[in-house]
Amino acid sequence: MLTRCGDDLFTISVASPADAQALAAHLRRSGHWLEVIPGIDSVVVRFDALQTPAEEVRTALESTLEKGVEPLYFGNEIIEIPVFYGGDEGPDLDALCATTGLTAGEVIELHTSREYTVDMIGFTPGFAFVGGLDDRLRVPRRKEPRQRVESGSVGIADGRTGLYAMASPGGWSIIGRTPLQLFVPGADEPFVLRAGMRVRFRAVEADEL
Repeated sequence: MLTRCGDDLFTISVASPADAQALAAHLRRSGHWLEVIPGIDSVVVRFDALQTPAEEVRTALESTLEKGVEPLYFGNEIIEIPVFYGGDEGPDLDALCATTGLTAGEVIELHTSREYTVDMIGFTPGFAFVGGLDDRLRVPRRKEPRQRVESGSVGIADGRTGLYAMASPGGWSIIGRTPLQLFVPGADEPFVLRAGMRVRFRAVEADEL
């Protein structure tokens, strides 16, 4: 579905995060747009309204959707993310156990036992929204967000895992922390994770932090 949502904006609804990333990559390659912003189930396109009439933009976008786009392919690589669960690094693990009725060991087992896909990068630079969480771990965001969540923190909320690439406020339930540096300033690719990548979590001991 294609929707006009401003003088210089169109929103394209898509079926999945993977579709959003593939469409955004295709539109960026064309070079015709001021901004292309993928979300979980949509892509926002900003165009130069002073140079291009909105109906011309609509026609171009509709043509792209009719032709379809190639899916993104990241190869067979799976990024392993070590996590120390609980304690000072995972202050919400006990509350999660109380809410779900699971033990800490069961939470960790469920969280580390499957493969995930990075659905989107956003909120703050490098913050990764990772889809595919087991429904038994599904909890809402905290009623009172923290003013500061440390970089590397691993949180869960609304069926996803959130990875904090840098310190920021946040309302996810923090169950652990990774020693992996997710944001490397000055690097050619400053963010370790990108939308579409596959990841797995691995439980580690405190000394690995």
